[in-house]
Amino acid sequence: MFLWSMDSKKPLCRLTGHQKVVNNVQFSPDGRMIASASFDKSVRLWDGVTGKFICALRGHVADVYMVSWSADSRMLVSGSKDSTVKVWDAGKRKLKEDLPGHADEVFAVDWSGDGARVVSAGRDKVVKIWKH
Repeated sequence: MFLWSMDSKKPLCRLTGHQKVVNNVQFSPDGRMIASASFDKSVRLWDGVTGKFICALRGHVADVYMVSWSADSRMLVSGSKDSTVKVWDAGKRKLKEDLPGHADEVFAVDWSGDGARVVSAGRDKVVKIWKH
């Protein structure tokens, strides 16, 4: 992955660390962090300005397809091939909550604007709305 300067149209730095394909990247709403989801079963956090590696969030046991930030940039949700949805505390850099219930891979996750709910959807043809 590369962090690019929009002014110079040149890469500022290369973000290395994932061992397999990166599926999704998202800036936190405040721009301070970047989250990346990968087939290496991890979510990684990076500094949104310098690109410096912060930490790897581990807990999924299969490919991670997508990540999404809460509007306040404090939490992150991830969806995985392992059929789980996980909520992470970005500040503490640890798992906050497991949201089980899908019968198959979870391809899409997102937060409501007020941060009170998480939505997920997957191969099981089910959309779940979680109250947080």
